[in-house]
Amino acid sequence: MKPWLLRGLGLALVHVVVRVLLGAALIQWPLQGSVLRWLGFAVVVIAAFVWAGLDGIRDHRAHPDSDEGEDLTMRWLAAGAVTGIVGGVLTWLVDAVTPVPVGVTSLFFEVTSGAAFTVLLVFLPAMAAVTLGRFFARRNERKAARDDDWSTPREDHAPVSVGAHSTDSAGSRQTDPAWRNDDSPTEVFPRVDPKQ
Repeated sequence: MKPWLLRGLGLALVHVVVRVLLGAALIQWPLQGSVLRWLGFAVVVIAAFVWAGLDGIRDHRAHPDSDEGEDLTMRWLAAGAVTGIVGGVLTWLVDAVTPVPVGVTSLFFEVTSGAAFTVLLVFLPAMAAVTLGRFFARRNERKAARDDDWSTPREDHAPVSVGAHSTDSAGSRQTDPAWRNDDSPTEVFPRVDPKQ
């Protein structure tokens, strides 16, 4: 199965379940409608955000060079379209077949305006999550590389004295006596790994 289709169908299922549960909850607690709607909204957004964030982390680990990575923008745009259309049709079917009032106005509305809203509901958090996933994967990679550089024994990182040198009239190098006892900080360069 195509990755975008899998994500679209999975999120369509989440979307339909949330709307059915929301319809059932509104029958029981009609005065809590706004809180319940926001809760359902958050569930759909978080599901898309988490799944896309994992995609971003996996993609960066598989392709550290960002130019070689997969096109997650088109994957999640297609997934959002599938979620909107399939979720709208399934919600309309649930409303038509079961006694649960899901709040569907018409099939045409569900596959046009409702689907467009659902596409945005999936796509925008997904793009933010992909960006954050790649960022955190890159940051952890750099941190691990830094930790590996400094995990070698301390004597490999011993500072090297750096001083001012001058040449005499014969051309031989002489160390300037003023620099000999200088306590100014010197830069320590990490060991170079020839395997990298």
